[in-house]
Amino acid sequence: MKITWIRTLMMFGAFLCLAFVQAQEVSGTVSDATGPLPGASVVVKGTTTGAQTDFDGNYTLSEVPDDGTLVFSYIGYANQEIAVNGQTTINVTLEEDAQALDEVVIIGYGTTTVKDATGAVSSVKSEDFNKGIISSPEQLIQGKTAGVQISQSSGEPGAGISLRIRGTASVRGNNSPLFVVDGVPVSNESVSASGADIGVGSSGSKNPLNFLNPNDIESMSILKDASATAIYGSRGANGVVVITTKSGKGGGTEGQWGFTSNLNISQAANEYDLLSTQEFVERGGADLGGSTNWQDYVFRTTASTDNNLSYSQNYGSGNVRATFGYSKQFGIIENTDLERITGRINVGQRFFDDKLKVNFQGTVSRINDKKPFISRTAGSTGDLLAASYYSNPTLNANPLANTDPDLNPANLLAYYDDNTQTDRFLGNLSLEYSITDNLSAKVNLGLDTSTSSRGQVAGPALLGLGNGVQDNGRGSVRNLDTENMLLELTVNYTKEFENSNLDALVGFSYQDFNRQGENLLGQGYGTSDLNAIAKITQEAFDDTENLANNYQGYGIGTFQDNADAGNQLRVLSLTPGVSDTTLPLPNIPIDAFAADTFDFTDELQSFFGRINYTLFNKYLFTATVRADGSSKFGGNNKYGYFPSAAFAWKLNEENFINEEKVSTLKLRLSWGITGNQDGLGYGNYLNRTRWNGLGVLNNSQLTTPATSEVAFANPDLKWESTAQYGLGFDFGFNNDRFNGNIDVYRKETTDILLNLPAVQPATTPFVFQNVDGTLINQGIELGLNYDIATSEDFYWNASFNISYNENELTNYNGPTIQAGNLYGQGLTGTTSQVLTDGKPIYTYNLRSVDDNFNVATDPEVLDKSALPKIISGLSTSASYKNWDASLFFSGQFDFYVYNNTANALFASPQIGSRNNLKSVVDEGVVLSATNPSTFFLEKGDFVRLQTASISYNVPLSGDGLFKTMRLSAIGQNLFLITDYSGLDPEVSTSDIPANGLPSAGIDYLSYPRPRTYSIGFNVTF
Repeated sequence: MKITWIRTLMMFGAFLCLAFVQAQEVSGTVSDATGPLPGASVVVKGTTTGAQTDFDGNYTLSEVPDDGTLVFSYIGYANQEIAVNGQTTINVTLEEDAQALDEVVIIGYGTTTVKDATGAVSSVKSEDFNKGIISSPEQLIQGKTAGVQISQSSGEPGAGISLRIRGTASVRGNNSPLFVVDGVPVSNESVSASGADIGVGSSGSKNPLNFLNPNDIESMSILKDASATAIYGSRGANGVVVITTKSGKGGGTEGQWGFTSNLNISQAANEYDLLSTQEFVERGGADLGGSTNWQDYVFRTTASTDNNLSYSQNYGSGNVRATFGYSKQFGIIENTDLERITGRINVGQRFFDDKLKVNFQGTVSRINDKKPFISRTAGSTGDLLAASYYSNPTLNANPLANTDPDLNPANLLAYYDDNTQTDRFLGNLSLEYSITDNLSAKVNLGLDTSTSSRGQVAGPALLGLGNGVQDNGRGSVRNLDTENMLLELTVNYTKEFENSNLDALVGFSYQDFNRQGENLLGQGYGTSDLNAIAKITQEAFDDTENLANNYQGYGIGTFQDNADAGNQLRVLSLTPGVSDTTLPLPNIPIDAFAADTFDFTDELQSFFGRINYTLFNKYLFTATVRADGSSKFGGNNKYGYFPSAAFAWKLNEENFINEEKVSTLKLRLSWGITGNQDGLGYGNYLNRTRWNGLGVLNNSQLTTPATSEVAFANPDLKWESTAQYGLGFDFGFNNDRFNGNIDVYRKETTDILLNLPAVQPATTPFVFQNVDGTLINQGIELGLNYDIATSEDFYWNASFNISYNENELTNYNGPTIQAGNLYGQGLTGTTSQVLTDGKPIYTYNLRSVDDNFNVATDPEVLDKSALPKIISGLSTSASYKNWDASLFFSGQFDFYVYNNTANALFASPQIGSRNNLKSVVDEGVVLSATNPSTFFLEKGDFVRLQTASISYNVPLSGDGLFKTMRLSAIGQNLFLITDYSGLDPEVSTSDIPANGLPSAGIDYLSYPRPRTYSIGFNVTF
């Protein structure tokens, strides 16, 4: 018995000794090339035992088997496995995995990877962005993703960008996707003050995303289908673009400075082939004794600069990145430039053993924008561009030469001024707390505020304009203040089961959008100083705005309906009732002055939830629902409900798939409903009265004050809704060396929002309604990527994407609406497009022309639209040792452009005081400029070499000031292949006429696109 007890004790002791040998504590530090890596995962292979690194990259694991293996991992880095072999301290340096980095996708309220995404999503990283002069973030991803059409409206610095994801889903709305910057959804409306018509027509404001410095952006994720966008509900119908800015994670513990500088040389890529001075005289043109090439006089070769300084640091418990950027881009037309000054700081900090994560991202910017005498709605005499095309080449460039009734380009450059200053701040503060290992809560606060002022001045020496400008001068100042405030609360629950994973999210969001400002107009200043005229106009408002309370607007001067009374101050009020009150006259140095003010706020309140469930790491399910309540709708339909569902199957995880050959094969199915309210303005469901803005007549009299009904009451007004169905495959072979995706989709937009004539008699001629009909977009997308060569010294990659989209309005029972306004002498009030059943939107409606240039009496609806059916992009890049180079081509096909410029200026070969195209004069084309027709409708298909670049990484010893140095040379818009006779077929007009429909594909005096060459360097130190 005693022997048995002793034997048992010895065996137990041996077991304990063996246990101590086989199970031990292991600790260490996980780093990357720049320093400690907090949040990295350390797991004992084949078990659930694991830990995450702390602020300083440290970890500790107990009970680690002596013969075990530790697996170290972190998103964006290659996994590393190390055998324990009795070691108690194991330090690891992880290396970045380019493929893993590409897979990370930022989605709504979270992240995923391409392999785990159930919806149609794609991500473009900073290293894959387009290069060269980039005025706005959208240009960074042009041509990079199938199904995404990105077009700049013109070559003007900072011009508006048209971005369409899977077609055009709304008849009246702007069809732009929702942009989310570091978690803050920003408004699609412009934050820069728009232009007034002071004699040449209106001009559009600039791109609202110009305030973002492209050098601060880390990645852009494009969410295409309803499964991916439904989490944003009412604003996801046109897709979502999620912009993520750079953090300081890669800055290292000691910090790193970076500086980039580029010099850009730009010139007009194309000019019209007009008659020279000699040719003009030989063909019977009036000889005024001079000689001027007016295109050369107005166009110019420019040198621009772009500079960025950054500082990044990762100090373990957090990181910081601060940047300063300055760019000055000169346009290729005189008196055009865009100056951008930006500052940004991103800070991330962890507290309480990593349970609390605090992040702040903030950017402040100033945009200074100078525009020449150019308008998208110029009338019979045109604008600066029109004058440079038609002006007599025998006229000397004298600013004071009177060319009435035509305009003198030299005069327009000398005596017109248009400047806009826009200050903007965008910031958000988020606090995320891990309540348990599985449950976390997050608060996100966002503020987007801007102040913009635009001053336009037509000096008294400006010739050829109406409205009494000559000898009086005319000035407009428009001020716009916007504020967008966001509050979001989300709770996230994650749970790993034996064979499955659950990720659930619920949230609440509140956002309001305020817009307020003043539109000021004056005439008769007694000075020719252009800067003084704009200043006097603003000072007149500052000195008089407190003379009365509760006004919408007021006018100072002689009024048309009471001219005998002389100068008056008349105040126009809406509260407590509609009134026109005369007050004592103030003293201002302007003959006629009018002020109109506005102030309104729209609100959006939302509740949302999403569940992601993964079974056996190969069956993925997603369900989302969001309820949005908007102040833009009446009480009967304040809320809209937007559900979605998706399923994905990782076929490559199945046993019947050979993993050695097929590295990725995933089937995706999705359905969802998203909404749209962009077609509405403030309070369009209400019956509202408003004073019309006061005008100033040729004799400096103010127009008679009058009110109008803004909209007819419609409490049943509700959201446009878009149902989308999708089927997709993601595939990859040879460890994804060759990979791609193919998607087919169908989008059906119903409850179409339109502003239609009201049933008479009515107090207002128009009413906003939801019209029966279905706007269909359906198509197919293909994206391919292939690493052609992957040796140690040489790497070569090629990517190609192409998509086909078909647009059609079906079952439409509303009225046929004319759209696509044309401009020019005799063209005012004419249209070129139509909204009708059975056709795409932006379908052309024109009179046909026969071979003898006879124009039909009546227009006909054509099977031709301004919407391209096919868009594509091809990019290839290669690197050899320290050298790398890239090419990027973009193309659009099967669409038509109306050459309004040719219609207005070059329709007839007659020359006298005006110049013309050689081809028109010599070929004897005889058409009336006042008769739009199919003669000016041209196919717009094109292929463009968008970018070509070559770079060199300078070898450095490491002992000098710089850690790295990179030199580069870039060319943009190097050539264009097209049969279009105008300067460029890629036009994106957004003129909205009285019936409220936007237009597209109309080329009227578009600012020419430049060809640009850049040299630059990038250093870190």
